[in-house]
Amino acid sequence: MAMGLNWFIRAVVTQIVGQTDDSTGEVKIESVKMSNKDGGEKCSSGFQMPLHYPRYKKEDYMKMEEWKVDLLLKEYGLSFYGSMEEKRNYAMGTFLWPSQL
Repeated sequence: MAMGLNWFIRAVVTQIVGQTDDSTGEVKIESVKMSNKDGGEKCSSGFQMPLHYPRYKKEDYMKMEEWKVDLLLKEYGLSFYGSMEEKRNYAMGTFLWPSQL
């Protein structure tokens, strides 16, 4: 069973972060290059969870300015392009529990 689990984990890690060296079984992590709007490049290894989950209420999102919604989404590694109403709805759908909607 442990051998099967080890194989499964290696397969998943290989798909997500890089390649394995078949001779040693070690995972070679390759950074993902992303270009930002400035034309420069930044490295990203994927989603990064900030220390605290946002504690806003629906009313807070409805009053929130567009730049603040953008900053909040960016802090959680999310990007959304659309109207201000669409961004607010996306943020509320992402961060609020269904009972809070």
